[in-house]
Amino acid sequence: MTRTILAILAISLTVTACGRIRDSRINPFNWFGRDRAEQSVVADEALLRDPRPFVAEVLSLKVEPTPEGAIIRAVGLPGLQGYWNAELLEVDRDDLSTLTYEFRVTPPPYQTRQSTQRSREIFVGKAVSTTRLNKVRTITVIGQTNRRAVRR
Repeated sequence: MTRTILAILAISLTVTACGRIRDSRINPFNWFGRDRAEQSVVADEALLRDPRPFVAEVLSLKVEPTPEGAIIRAVGLPGLQGYWNAELLEVDRDDLSTLTYEFRVTPPPYQTRQSTQRSREIFVGKAVSTTRLNKVRTITVIGQTNRRAVRR
């Protein structure tokens, strides 16, 4: 009887401690916070690295943990419909505490219309390993008119 009561007490104390783990840095879902928008201007030399233009605007940025590391997901908004071949290209940086990506897209081969925002949205993702993320404090995705960043 006392063993059963002690077992129930131990389980209930363990379950109540989960609230603290949920909000702690131990939980991988808390590694990166909400994204923040920042204004940016793209330099001409950035276009030399890749002939594809930047997406016009980066709408959102999320970092979702996986067992192998994380997936960086971004949503971009080009000016017209028909943009394709989206990719996050890593920018070489000396600072190991930041990961910076350029959101590049290929324009349509012919003239298209603008239409609604939802029909123009482009989703892109990039997997990053745990070893690469160990020292990273900030992840940034750059578009033509803005950039979004998430921080630990």
